Amino acid sequence: MDIEHFFIEKGNGFPLLLLHGNGEDSSYFHGQMDEFARYYHVFAVDTRGHGKTPRGTMPFTIRQFAEDLRHFMDKLRIERAHILGFSDGGNIAMVFAMRYPERVDCLILNGANLHAGGVKKTIQIPIEIGYKIACKFSGKSDSARHNAEMLGLMVNDPDVAPAELAKITSRTLVLAGTNDMIKEKHTRLISASIPNAELMFIKGNHFIAEKQPEEFNRVVLEFLQK
Repeated sequence: MDIEHFFIEKGNGFPLLLLHGNGEDSSYFHGQMDEFARYYHVFAVDTRGHGKTPRGTMPFTIRQFAEDLRHFMDKLRIERAHILGFSDGGNIAMVFAMRYPERVDCLILNGANLHAGGVKKTIQIPIEIGYKIACKFSGKSDSARHNAEMLGLMVNDPDVAPAELAKITSRTLVLAGTNDMIKEKHTRLISASIPNAELMFIKGNHFIAEKQPEEFNRVVLEFLQK
């Protein structure tokens, strides 16, 4: 393994892993840590090249991040866990649960998407323009190269076909905001493609965990404690 993950840890009990979104870090879950730690051993992890976790030398892709998560769990001797992923973190959790279903107890996908077509055009078009510009200058600037990698995650990944989601065997909650940047029909497609998944919308935008923490935490805990 070419990196050591930075993570925040709190609480005791069954492990609950929190995975942040693109360009963010573990601090995104500041509104969840204390509440979730009342019931679970919570780990909020900085993804490769995000926050305080180094970039390393491996590919900068959702699938690599899923492998990183496996290494993280192995190192901490976490055999099985609940996993909650937000946005790109949801995509990591989704790919991980497809590859390693035996390692996931409950799965919560918040604002995840299968491909770039699942994002509303008003959001996605500027991302794709920015990606093309960053790629053009990536050979001349470290900043442009970094931007190209970050934006590339939202243009090229996770590239999952709906039929692949049948590999997920965990109890799953698919969660999004009523005014999310992910198209509602796309969120519904994800839920319908995962066997026996539950679907929930919380009033708000893409960042419901940050903006509506009390409602978000209530919905998540009710699902986990069924």
